[in-house]
Amino acid sequence: MTKNKKLKLGDFGIARVLSYTHEKAKTMVGTPYYLSPEIVENKPYNFKSDIWSMGVVLYELCALKPPFDGGSLSSLALCIVKGKYKCLPKVFSSHLSKLISRMLEFKPKNRPTINEIL
Repeated sequence: MTKNKKLKLGDFGIARVLSYTHEKAKTMVGTPYYLSPEIVENKPYNFKSDIWSMGVVLYELCALKPPFDGGSLSSLALCIVKGKYKCLPKVFSSHLSKLISRMLEFKPKNRPTINEIL
């Protein structure tokens, strides 16, 4: 959190600054729970992979557990690629549930942009 009370999320593994929104990168290091399907499938990623990861974080903040889990890295990867997870508890609004489901869309092009989320 900054002095101005802004909360910032970051990748504390290996991070790479993308010059523009359509640039693709191939670096892959980070917490496996937050990997997007395209990274699991060893495809190039862009900012839409970050939207997926933010969707996982948002889900986890609500449900107090990650949407995808597995006893091993390979079973976790399979869960991520399948893209099926339990609905949020009913105490959360349908608007929030829909936002998370859009962020966790399998196809990156179907995920919202950060401006749409804001």
